[in-house]
Parts: sequence; C-alpha cells; structure tokens
Amino acid sequence: MEQWRKNLIVLWFGQFLVMSGMTMIMPFLALYLQTDLGLSDPHEIGIWAGVIFASNFVTAFLFQPIWGKLSDKYGRKLMLLRSGFGMAIVMCLMGFATAPIHLLLLRLLNGVISGFNPASVALVSATTPRPKLGFAMGILQSGGIAGTILGPLIGGILADSIGYRFIFYITGGAIFVATMLVLFIVKESFDREKAAAKPQITVIAGLKQIVVVPQITALFMITLLIQFANMSPMSLIPLYIQELNPDLINLAFYAGLVSSATGLSNMLASPVLGKIGDKIGAEKILLLSLLGAALSFIPQALATDVWHLLIARFCLGLFLGGLVPTVNALLGKYSPRGMETRTYSFNSSFISLGNVIAPIAGGVLSGWIGINGLFYISAVLMLLNGLWAWFTLVHSRQKRTNSTQ
Repeated sequence: MEQWRKNLIVLWFGQFLVMSGMTMIMPFLALYLQTDLGLSDPHEIGIWAGVIFASNFVTAFLFQPIWGKLSDKYGRKLMLLRSGFGMAIVMCLMGFATAPIHLLLLRLLNGVISGFNPASVALVSATTPRPKLGFAMGILQSGGIAGTILGPLIGGILADSIGYRFIFYITGGAIFVATMLVLFIVKESFDREKAAAKPQITVIAGLKQIVVVPQITALFMITLLIQFANMSPMSLIPLYIQELNPDLINLAFYAGLVSSATGLSNMLASPVLGKIGDKIGAEKILLLSLLGAALSFIPQALATDVWHLLIARFCLGLFLGGLVPTVNALLGKYSPRGMETRTYSFNSSFISLGNVIAPIAGGVLSGWIGINGLFYISAVLMLLNGLWAWFTLVHSRQKRTNSTQ
C-alpha cells in the first residue's frame, strides 16, 4: 500500500478517536459538575459549564498559530505526537478533578497543547498526490465527523454504566492509542535541516504573508461562517424543538437525533463531494455547497414539526460535507510554499473563534429575532459568502487568465 494511503487510514482513525474522545463528556458536562464536583445551584452550574466549554477554544485560538510555525520548522508528525500524548495526559487528569476550577484550568491547558486535527490535515495535504487531495480531505473529514456523532452516544452508554470520571480515563486512553498508531505507522518526508535554514519569522509576520493572498482570506472567513452557522443555533435546538412540539415527551432524545442527522449526512457526503471536486474543481464544489447550505437553512426556519427540522438538518449536512474538506484542499493549493501547516493552524484558530462567539451571539440574537431568525441570518451569510468566494476564487482567476492571453 502506498504510504499516503497508510497515513490517511491511520489519521482517519486518529481523527475518529480524538473527536469521539473529546465529545464523550461534553454533552454531560453539567451533570458532571453536579454529581461529581459538588455544584447544586442551576445558575451556577450553567455559568461554569459555559465558561469551561469555551475555555478550550479560547486558548486553542491563541496557540494554534504558534504550533503551526513550529510544525513548518520541525515537521507535522512531531506536532501530532506532541498534541496527542499531551491531550491524553490532560484528559486523564480531568478525571481526578475535585472542583470546577480544576476542570477549567485543565480545559485551558488542553486548548494550549491541542492541534492534532490541523496537523493531521497538513500532513495529509503534504503527502497526498494532488489529483487525490480532495478525496483524501473528504475521507479525513468523515473520520472527525464520525467521532463527533458517536462520541456523545458512547459517552452516554458509559456514563450510565461506569460513571463520568471513568469516561475521562477512557478518553485519554483512546487518544493515546491514536497517537501510538501515528508514531509507528505514519511517515512524512520532512527535511528539518532545509526547514531550519529558512529565515524564521514571527507568528504575526507569518499571518501577514498569508492573508495577502485574497483566496486564503476568503477561505478563513468561510471557515468562520461554517462554525457560526453550525454552532449559533446548536445549543438552542432543544428549545426550538420544544416550540415546534410542546407536547413532545422525549425532548433530549429528539434533540440528539436532530443534531446527529447533520453529522451523519456530513460524514456520508464528505468523501463523495471531495472525489467529485478532484474531477470538476474544488472551487465549483465549494460554491455549490455554500448555495445548498444557504437554501437548507430556510426550511429550518419555516419548520412546523420536529421531523421537518430533522429532514432540513440532514440536507444541510450534505452540503456542509462539501465545505470543510474543500476549504482544506484549497488552503493547500493557495498556501505559500513552506507555510502550509501554519496556514492550517490559522484556519483552526478561526474554527476555535467561531466555537467561542457563535453560541454567545446565537443566545443574544435569539432574544431579539427568535430562534428561527438565526436560521435566516445563517442563510444570508452563506449566500453573501458564496458571492465573495466566487469573486475571489473564480472571477479573479478568470480575470488573470484573460489578462495573460
């Protein structure tokens, strides 16, 4: 088997194990604070849960570019090992927390050392043949999505049988196994002497070099909008379902079902759209996916029943499956040579930024325009972003081509 295929398979399992491990406890964080860490006031639990959840993304937003710089200097595999073994230790330590502040500090530390996913994307981008890049990115994306879908389900089963603390130990063990697979199987041809001989620049200077490429700036904003569209209504989905079906009994079950529908269709569509993108061009898939995602938000706002919402969210996932892997493939195409990993790290920072601001913005805006109004906003933003993507990725290229003829 070709080495790039071995890398892809191992990193697919790595993405799956990391994302399933990271999502196992998050849906039950409030219960963990209540049952194991001694909090009883619902308002206090809500505040701690929100702060602890966001803290990981705050530090990840700040430190991802730094790890990206070091990755370009020392190699992607080293960053995978650093992040994987570090997160495995931190996740196990979370199981020993005796107070909310301990969990908060460990989540902050986890954000500092995180970076497994962008390093995986960068390594696959660097080792995969260009004609297969879209397909590879779609496969890699499906691993993370599968972990995100199954993580809460696995966590729920384990919580009922062994308790919350042991989930952290299992999570740490899963990430450790994923990192050991990377250590022994994944390979990359990286010349450290050549990389070290290149002039070293600061993170800010690196960002300036990257954002002067208009295509990369557009792709960063697309990433931010994807996260905003996904996360801004996410925490409000149970309330929205309650509005649609006030007499519904198993509210939590249906909320999980609606959320899983998007992830399932995303996982199924990512490899297919990535492969099609290799044939017809990633830009076309990106524009089609942005348009489809925009249209998919409208029936969510107009839903009158939980099943209408579920079908609309499933359709949304089909188009989201063409966004993240296509963005990653295009970032690899437009990144300045020698700065690919740093570019992916900055993109990861935009993902973290979206994860921080989207739930807050969604909560504030829903008080003014209602939960269904969030879906209309997401639709408009996707359409506007599609126009921007067309202008920066397609129109500008056609203009350059005409000028050279």
